[in-house]
Amino acid sequence: MTDFTTDAPMVRPRTAPPKREYYAYFAIIFLAALPLAFLTWGLAAARQFALPEKGPLAKAWTQARIITPHIFSA
Repeated sequence: MTDFTTDAPMVRPRTAPPKREYYAYFAIIFLAALPLAFLTWGLAAARQFALPEKGPLAKAWTQARIITPHIFSA
């Protein structure tokens, strides 16, 4: 009689990351970062008398891209 309990491979099927949940968190963080991005963009423009290189949408998008993966890796 063969004992398969000790040599049986414990393989879990790989599951795809939850894309819907990721995009939902991304959207919430992006929308939350927009007011602050507009504020900092406006203050930087007023202080330097020139438009910053990155616009407020790009800054908020970058912040959402940085923060969202941290939530899923925790």
